[in-house]
Amino acid sequence: MKTLFSNRVYLLVTASDLLQNIGTWIRNIALLFFVLEKSNNDPVAVSMLTVIEYFPIFAVALVGGALVDRWNPKKTMIIADLLSIVSILLIIGVLDLGFWPAIYIATFVSTIITQFSQPSSIKLIKRFVEPQHVGAAVGLTQSMNSIFMIVGPVIGTAIYVNFGLKVSLYSLLILFALSASFLSFLPKQTREEKKENSSVLKEIKEGMIYLRQNRILVVIAVWFAIDGLSWGLIQPLDVFILTERLQLPKENLQWFSMLYGVGMLAGGLIAASIGNRFETRKIFTVVIIVTATGVLVQALSTYVWLTASFHLLVGLFYTVLQVLLNMLFIKSVQDEYVGRVNGVMVPVFIGFMLIGTFCSGFLKEATSLIFVYGTSSFVLLLTLPIIARIKPKHLSKMKH
Repeated sequence: MKTLFSNRVYLLVTASDLLQNIGTWIRNIALLFFVLEKSNNDPVAVSMLTVIEYFPIFAVALVGGALVDRWNPKKTMIIADLLSIVSILLIIGVLDLGFWPAIYIATFVSTIITQFSQPSSIKLIKRFVEPQHVGAAVGLTQSMNSIFMIVGPVIGTAIYVNFGLKVSLYSLLILFALSASFLSFLPKQTREEKKENSSVLKEIKEGMIYLRQNRILVVIAVWFAIDGLSWGLIQPLDVFILTERLQLPKENLQWFSMLYGVGMLAGGLIAASIGNRFETRKIFTVVIIVTATGVLVQALSTYVWLTASFHLLVGLFYTVLQVLLNMLFIKSVQDEYVGRVNGVMVPVFIGFMLIGTFCSGFLKEATSLIFVYGTSSFVLLLTLPIIARIKPKHLSKMKH
C-alpha cells in the first residue's frame, strides 16, 4: 500500500478518475430526475436514457481501443476531459432550445467523448505500477471510486433538488477542468511513442486474434456478456424498487445508492487484501450465488431494512468479483494490446447490457418488477459454469 501511495502517476490517475466518477453521478442523477419529471415516471423513458448513455460506448469502443494503443495516454485523457466540457455545454445549449427529448442526443455525444479515458487509465496503471502491486491498485481504485459513489448521489440529488438541472451541469464543467489539471502533472512522455504504419483496421484484427488465442481472456469476455445481460435488465429499475415495492419518494434513491457504494467500498478493500493470495475458484462461486440471491430478495422485499441490507450486500460481493476479474484481466494482457482488448471487452459487456436495458422497461410493463429481477438473478447464475473454466494456472497470474 505504501508503495502505491508514493507512486505519483497512480495518485494523479486516481484523482482524475475520482473527479470523473463524481461528475458522472451528478450527471446521471440530474438526467434521471429530469426525465422522470418530464415523462411522468415512464419506465420506458428511463430505460431509453440508460440505452442512450451506454450505446455510444458499445459503438466506438473497438475503434477507440485501437486508437488508445497508438496515442499518448496522458494527452488522450486530457483531451477527453476538455471535450467533455464542450459536450456539457452542448447539453446546456439543447436545454435552452426548450425541446427536452433532444437531451438524449446531447447525452449520446457526451458519452462518446468520455469513454476514451478508461483504457488510457488502465495503460498507465499497467505501465507504472509494479506487477506485484497491481491487485492492490485495482482494489484501492475501486474502493476510492466507491466513496464517490456514496457521496455522488447525495451531492447530485442536493444540487438538482435545490438548484435544478442547469446548475448540476455547470458543476460538471468544474470537475472535468480539475481532472484535466491533475492529468497535466503526469510525466511529459509516458513512453516513446511508435510511428505506426499499419492501419487501425489491421490493429483491431490483431487485437481480436490475440484475444482469441488467450483462453483466460475468452472466458472473461463470455462472463462479461452474461453479466451484462443480467445487470442490464435491472439497471434502470432501481428507482421503481423504492416507489413501488417500498412506497418511498424517488429522492430516496440517493440513500440506496450510498448503501451500494458502502458495499463497493468494503468489497474493493477486501479484494485488494486477498487478491494476491487467491487460491481457489470457490470465492467466485460464493459471490455469484450471494449476489444473485440479493438481487431477487430486493424485488421480493417490502421492508426497507431488508431491501437496504441486501442492496449493501450485493454491492460488496459483486465488487469483490469485479475487482478480482479486472486484476486477472490486467495481468493477462500485454501492454501493447491493452486498448484493443479492452475495446473488445467493453462492447461485449455494454452490448448485452443494452439488450437487457432495452427490454427492461417493456418487460416490466408486460409482467412485473419481481419477474424482471428474478430473470436477472437467474441469468447471473448462468455465469457459474463459465467461472468454472478458469484454471489454477490462470489464477497463479494473480500472485505474480
